[in-house]
Amino acid sequence: MKHLILGTAGHIDHGKTALVKALTGIDTDRLKEEKARGITIELGFASLSLPGGISFGIVDVPGHEKFVRAMVSGVGGMDLVMLVIAADEGIMPQTREHLDILRLLGVKSGLVALTKRDMVDPDWLALVTEEVRDFVAGSFLEEAPIVAVSSRTGEGLGDLRQELARLAENAAEKKREGLFRLPVDRVFTVSGFGTVVTGTLLAGEIRVGDELEILPSGREGKVRGIQAHASKTEKGQAGQRLAINLQGIDLDQVQRGDVVVPRDAFRATRAVDVRLDYLSSAPRDLKHRATLRLHSATYEVPAQVILLDRNVLKPGESAYVQLRLKEPALLLSGDSYILRVSSPATTVGGGTVLDPFPPRRRRRSSEALQLLDALASGEHQQTIALIIRQSLLSGITFEEIQLRTGLPRKTVETILTTLLSSGEVLQMTREPRIFLSREALNTLKKGLLDELATFLAANPLKEGMGKEELKTRLPKRSDQRFYTPLLSALERDGAVVPDRDIVKPAGQTTHTSAPADGLGSKISVFLQEKGIEPPTIKEIMERFRCDEKSVRDNLALLTRNGAAMRISSDLFYGSSALNGLRDKLLAHLREKGEITPPEYRELTGLSRKFLIPLLEHFDSEKVTIRVGDKRVLRRK
Repeated sequence: MKHLILGTAGHIDHGKTALVKALTGIDTDRLKEEKARGITIELGFASLSLPGGISFGIVDVPGHEKFVRAMVSGVGGMDLVMLVIAADEGIMPQTREHLDILRLLGVKSGLVALTKRDMVDPDWLALVTEEVRDFVAGSFLEEAPIVAVSSRTGEGLGDLRQELARLAENAAEKKREGLFRLPVDRVFTVSGFGTVVTGTLLAGEIRVGDELEILPSGREGKVRGIQAHASKTEKGQAGQRLAINLQGIDLDQVQRGDVVVPRDAFRATRAVDVRLDYLSSAPRDLKHRATLRLHSATYEVPAQVILLDRNVLKPGESAYVQLRLKEPALLLSGDSYILRVSSPATTVGGGTVLDPFPPRRRRRSSEALQLLDALASGEHQQTIALIIRQSLLSGITFEEIQLRTGLPRKTVETILTTLLSSGEVLQMTREPRIFLSREALNTLKKGLLDELATFLAANPLKEGMGKEELKTRLPKRSDQRFYTPLLSALERDGAVVPDRDIVKPAGQTTHTSAPADGLGSKISVFLQEKGIEPPTIKEIMERFRCDEKSVRDNLALLTRNGAAMRISSDLFYGSSALNGLRDKLLAHLREKGEITPPEYRELTGLSRKFLIPLLEHFDSEKVTIRVGDKRVLRRK
């Protein structure tokens, strides 16, 4: 079964609702006020099945200028349109505005139905048909069928059904792959079941039991039940009119304009970059920072227009603009929209969303315009490369790339594989997958090398910089998770040498000895004097009346040149004393085969303060290995 949405459009009282009833037997005027006034105020819905496995969901839109808001919400999901023009009146103001709206919202196919043919003579019908053909010239309906019908007598309805079936054969169904998205156009309750929403499923498939989220509010629930064309079903497919029974969401927690989506799959936005076609019929120039009303699918919100490359947009011109929304909305790349003014109430423009999550940037930015050109032209690889490059030092996740481009997951995967192979882009983390441009990687590497050089210039006695300390020098706008791959890249480049917990510049000559009369020499002598029970850092500071940094810097220098050995963060031995203790340990083990801590204390005269750290140090040197409470020689 091929599921398509057929929508009506046209001026008030031109017979749209009567025509739908004649085709389907369903009266789409469901409100008492609609019955009383004889006009459609809200959207009406019906279904029509045609031979060849064609199933139409019909959306009957209001024609009065006061109800264009409802009309726009009905156009959002249309696959085909039936532009209805009364033969006795011809083209009227809302006929023109509706055709503008259809074009701006990207409707590509349809036909014209000339209603009330029984009320005019053949000559008049021929004149109106010619007028309509001139009217639609240059639009998507230029080659469309024009079918004269009478809803009262039934004349022409057979021809209309045939033309609809022919158009349906060539119409593309909405994509069933991907994630479901259903803009809500009605909300009500059913006794014993709870909250029900209706709308046209724009993409994917939705099933009973699916976990869902209502955007932009973020409220979560589940699908309790589904109806398609008044029949219960276990799943709904893209292109179908559906009623969804919601579990866990109250009537006052969802409204028209909300969107039903899978949980944690999408997020709302407050700004979008778009292509705007400003209609030649617009009443005035559009100025930078003007506020208009944005309509997309069933959603409506005030939007401030930021002109990106000029200060004024004249009627008939097109431009890239940013729309800053007063309230958050779910808009994706490729979504259509229109803009309206309230005085006079009319449609002035519209177009397509290009980037639903644009970064902050200056107006007239060449980078922004370059990206929007790529998005508008459909150059997907160039678009993704630009998005990654313009994410600068922060990088961008796979999910963000998909959200901003609106491309299918497989397409994004394929393009990223190409960019990764070329070296233009790098993957910095596995979960989440974050990508960085080659230029940004080189900037971060240079920054770390500069930080290392600055640190060593300020600390000439140090051989390198602590790994964790260097990590803190990454720019705040970058990501701490990039540090490990960055360090690995620098090591592969031969720029640094990681050594335990420090990072050293490769090939750099460092100090290997301290001046004879300097603090380092004094500390060395002090360590030798204290022998097997050396002083603590604090004791050295007190002895020579110096700060901790100076002591540690000089101890690090003595360790590098072999005059001292670091046992723990607060314990350093003179090399001769440590060698003597090691020799005694080795001699005992070669004779006895094993040694316990009490035996080593008796052998050396060490207190427990020094005994345990020393034994652990010899383990780390791989001289000994601990077996229970004993040490034995490690086999080489």
